[in-house]
Amino acid sequence: MLDLTYETPKPKVIQGAQADWELVIGLEVHAQVASKAKLFSGASTEFGAEPNSNVSFVDAAMPGMLPVINEFCVEQAVRTGLGLKAAINLWSAFDRKNYFYPDLPQGYQISQLYHPIVGAGEVLVEMGPGVARRVRIERIHLEQDAGKSIHDMDPAVTFVDLNRTGVALMEIVSRPDIRGPEEAAAYVAKLRQIMRYLGTCDGNMQNGNLRADVNISVCRPGAYERYQDSQDHSHLGTRCEIKNMNSMRFIQAAIEHEARRQIAILEAGGTVDQETRLYDPDKGETRSMRSKEEAHDYRYFPCPDLLPLEIEQAWVDDIAARLPELPDALKARLMEMGLTDYDASVLTAERENADYFLEVAQGRGAKLAANWVINELFGRLKKEDHGIAEAPVTAAQLGQIVDLITEGTISGKIAKEVFEIAYTTHRDPAEIVETEGLKQVTDTGAIEAAVDKVIAENPAQVEKAKANPKLAGWFVGQVMKATGGKANPKAVNEIVQGKLGL
Repeated sequence: MLDLTYETPKPKVIQGAQADWELVIGLEVHAQVASKAKLFSGASTEFGAEPNSNVSFVDAAMPGMLPVINEFCVEQAVRTGLGLKAAINLWSAFDRKNYFYPDLPQGYQISQLYHPIVGAGEVLVEMGPGVARRVRIERIHLEQDAGKSIHDMDPAVTFVDLNRTGVALMEIVSRPDIRGPEEAAAYVAKLRQIMRYLGTCDGNMQNGNLRADVNISVCRPGAYERYQDSQDHSHLGTRCEIKNMNSMRFIQAAIEHEARRQIAILEAGGTVDQETRLYDPDKGETRSMRSKEEAHDYRYFPCPDLLPLEIEQAWVDDIAARLPELPDALKARLMEMGLTDYDASVLTAERENADYFLEVAQGRGAKLAANWVINELFGRLKKEDHGIAEAPVTAAQLGQIVDLITEGTISGKIAKEVFEIAYTTHRDPAEIVETEGLKQVTDTGAIEAAVDKVIAENPAQVEKAKANPKLAGWFVGQVMKATGGKANPKAVNEIVQGKLGL
């Protein structure tokens, strides 16, 4: 792995009417565990099913029904913790979080307040080449999701869909280490990327499979550093929580608005109330939802239906041994292959993209392979709003194009023509070159004849080129045009230079 040295980004400073202020942000990210069954029942987690069709007796809280832990969900939580370099707790326990809501049939949520399955970890969030923020993870705990209240089907009635009830969630709680809206969005994006590599959460924010509660406060410059020294949160100001954010863009916009709202209150001599707020994307503002609850408001107590969860270190070690290569390590490996920070970042953004590139680059020049994957393939897919899974050109076929260029069989210009044909017809590049007569002309005699013809037909241009050697490129272009782009550009340039005596 590369030995990378990062610079810590500066905190975002907001200029108020009277003073400068800094932001302090912590996030609670709710990630739906990638599992076909729920946390405490065998009911399906399929998205988009008919309302109330994926509901077991346990999910519906029928009398006498007892939860049974899904071992695979536990394994996924451990895998996530290992991916975030976190401590795995071999002993953890579930608690009841008591509150009433129409889509919570039990009247409580089974969660882990006091003894979470995963302890402290960290995430390295890159904000640009050589600039990164290390965000500390406080804990990851398992809990069950609630159902969904539907308010727009009838003006006088609220409907309830319990399909999500009991779905396993991992709540990933950060320390208040994030200092700006862009960092907050980048942190969520990095978590999503890591979990997608691990296969523990699909990260689909549109379906609600990844949501974030954003805790934000404002403080005067220097207060965060005092908190770091003393761990006294009073230096950081009163925080407000913005619930259920499922868009990177909305996370940034909500933080910007909420910060300015709090600054306006403080500069007017008021105090910020600790509360839970919602973000209205149509109005671009946050609004109060309820006063912020504390743990005692939920009357937490150990869940009497579940024994403490005890796991063995050997099991954890086995999971660790099967972890895939994660984004940071893979990016470092690609940079060791000679790729730039930018190219490596693009290629590792999604695991499927990285896998495709690695197949193209196997046994070939990494930089040339990266150029074709990023510029030609990704560029075309983006234009058509397609992902790598929909690419009509396989990695083996794109590798053929790289080989044909490297061997000198075709030029870069002809390669683009070959790529276009392969993209639209699914034919193999080697077969296209052969049947379409696109092989590069390397016969120096034929190239020399073409050069002589262009020189003979343009005596005035010859004199100009002799006076200004940079104009020799005009002759190269004319010869390439005359040969249909098939002549070897390097050979053409050398012969032109020789003929003109440059």
